[in-house]
Amino acid sequence: MDQVLIVKNSAEKGLIEFLKFLLEKDRVSGVFTLIKTKKQDDYDYALITEPELLKDAFPLHPFLPVNAGKILSNFTDLKKPVVAVIKPCELRSFIELVKRTQGNLENFLLISFTCGGAFTFSDTVENKTDTLLSDYWTAVSNANDFKNIRSTCKACDNFIPMNADITVSLFGNKNIDSSCKMFLNSEKAKTMVKGFDTEILEDQLDKTQIEKISKRRTEYKEKLFNEIKIQDTGLDGLIDEFGKCIGCHACSRVCPICYCVLCDFESSTYDDSSSMLESELNRKGGVRLPTDTVLYQIGRLSHMSFSCIGCGQCTEVCPVNIPVSVIFRKIGEKVAKIFDYIPGKDVAEQIPVTIFKEEEFTTLGED
Repeated sequence: MDQVLIVKNSAEKGLIEFLKFLLEKDRVSGVFTLIKTKKQDDYDYALITEPELLKDAFPLHPFLPVNAGKILSNFTDLKKPVVAVIKPCELRSFIELVKRTQGNLENFLLISFTCGGAFTFSDTVENKTDTLLSDYWTAVSNANDFKNIRSTCKACDNFIPMNADITVSLFGNKNIDSSCKMFLNSEKAKTMVKGFDTEILEDQLDKTQIEKISKRRTEYKEKLFNEIKIQDTGLDGLIDEFGKCIGCHACSRVCPICYCVLCDFESSTYDDSSSMLESELNRKGGVRLPTDTVLYQIGRLSHMSFSCIGCGQCTEVCPVNIPVSVIFRKIGEKVAKIFDYIPGKDVAEQIPVTIFKEEEFTTLGED
């Protein structure tokens, strides 16, 4: 059984009460969370340092404007901890960045929640989200997948946060409108809640319900995977899928794991001179422009296959509707099985490409 903090308020308002307590008691230097901006129906991340500004906070809102994993790496030099409320996929991306020395867990109190999924960019841009919220929370409280969430969310079987100091119970919580239930997963969390005037009980997440949700989402994931036929057609299949790419590189810009200051694919390395294009034109009779877009996607795939956390940002921003996230996750899961590695699960687990085992050399014919 786990220690559970119970606040007699809705899940979101109860969480905001706790965040306000942390700021007022000077336990943290700031609260990183989603806020509703002055522009109607516009949500974005903000770092709040004044308790009264939490009136604009919507920490559990089902929108993912950016994957916050990359943003959190910018706060690692603060002397006092920041409390961050993020989705499970964002937390896993931050763990992957910490492994790459792009962040430090010591500077954060990490709060996440059993996630019901996020709205698509299109619904948010078209100002539909506020009208959908009531039905969304009804679906979440009944442990159902709301029809308007992203396909990648419907296929996400990692909806239970890994490495969170505090987990807010949402998915399948029938009392979501009247009770905020926060599981205290770390000693840091238990220290932070001291003095917060509310009851602490012992409880655990409903394993039967978790298994039911996982089964449904795994089935949907397999459906998405089966729609991608690259395993049957090899390189030709990849060319068919990635051939639509226009070289905008939006997918890498929103990817939380791509942290290079300058991507090699955006350097002059892949710039084609006019003489090279002319040579190819003479040889082939035609040249697809822009060039090397398939190489770019395969290059990213080779980098991401062992670290994709399936947030779906790449698919959301693709202007030509390439199912980038599904492809990367499908390949990624096959790679994960080879290395027995789950991205973002264990901060102490080394990234597969950074290590080798002596027995691996035997397969190359060496003793």
